[in-house]
Amino acid sequence: MTTAAATAEKPFDGLTPIAPPEPDLTPEEMLARADAMRDALRERQAAAEAAGNISAETNRALIDAGFYRVIQPRMFGGYGFDLPTYVRLVTAIARGCPETGWVLSLVLGHVHQLATFPLEAQQQAYGAKGEFRAPEVAAPQGRGRSVPGGYRVSGAWDYASGCAHATHILLAFLVDDPAPGAPAMRMGLFDRNDYQIVRNWEVIGMQGTGSDQVVMEDVFVPACRAKPYPPIGLSLPAEAYADAPLFHGPARPFILTESAAVVVGAAEGALDLYEESFRVRKATGPTGAPRVELAEYQLNYGRCRALIDTAKAAVLQAASDYMAAAQRTAATGDACDEDDARRMGLVILQAIHLAHEAVDIIFRTAGSSASKRDAMIGRYWRNIGVLRGHLAHQSDSAAINYGRTHFGLSPVGIA
Repeated sequence: MTTAAATAEKPFDGLTPIAPPEPDLTPEEMLARADAMRDALRERQAAAEAAGNISAETNRALIDAGFYRVIQPRMFGGYGFDLPTYVRLVTAIARGCPETGWVLSLVLGHVHQLATFPLEAQQQAYGAKGEFRAPEVAAPQGRGRSVPGGYRVSGAWDYASGCAHATHILLAFLVDDPAPGAPAMRMGLFDRNDYQIVRNWEVIGMQGTGSDQVVMEDVFVPACRAKPYPPIGLSLPAEAYADAPLFHGPARPFILTESAAVVVGAAEGALDLYEESFRVRKATGPTGAPRVELAEYQLNYGRCRALIDTAKAAVLQAASDYMAAAQRTAATGDACDEDDARRMGLVILQAIHLAHEAVDIIFRTAGSSASKRDAMIGRYWRNIGVLRGHLAHQSDSAAINYGRTHFGLSPVGIA
């Protein structure tokens, strides 16, 4: 029987600010570091795909650069930058390697989920140094049994992206015997040593994300680390989040931004390769002219450039709108209007459409060499194809539910 994690047993003793590793780090310097990693990330793509995970070396580089702390509250050792900075960071990393971008985006983005846990749990998670990197599985693939002080949880959760490089993990589970009127579903905050990893992530794209299964058997989680899920209302500890408006924003557009930033960055990376191929390859046939001189390729490049730039602009604008809404909520206490939140989501989903369309053009016009097993353009295409099918990216259901809620009807399904 697994015992409670040591951090879970630590008594809550108030809130002490944690200094970030580089207190004077600016968004510009962080983004410059991300751009400087591009070539190394491209060189490691094939190895990550073959291994089924990003390397420890890559993960250490992300940690040392401060990337996992980009939006983490300064009270807890983060840099507290805004959502547009987060988008630019993730797109820059995904441009070099979409798998790395996915792990980074989700694992760092889950500080947004952590913010709605009790303050005691947050202090335990951030510890003395502010080290928090957590995958999340929101589907309740585990069961919890009520015991004094908390729950004992067992289960097997699929799709735990980044679980090999985590300090913690967030997992949803159903309570077998909830108290009368209490929610039956909980989101538990667990430590890295609470779970084991079962390798079962075998897909045609995004193979390097390590989105494997995590398994726990009879692990104790204290009540403060097992919040109702979805959260009931928005309750952020004022002493920790008074100067962190980002965390007062609506969950839906934030979650979509996590993945859209990866898709747009991956599309930029594919366009880089497309342009490079023009400069070194000639057309087949009588002309034998360099591709850069042919109108067909000039047209395709221009179309893709417009699609990707528009997609990026849309995500950045949505991120800016999100920050404005979050700041209003922080100042007034009034939650973002559902209509506004769903509209932001539709814009973000449309950006995913545009980026996917661009990469499809790139793949089908780059030539048959892009279909080789080890071709990098083909890898970007496979990666974005897998991301396009993510449950959160189903824009038809999102559009239906926007229309329904806009006209005063209840949403249907999960979007």
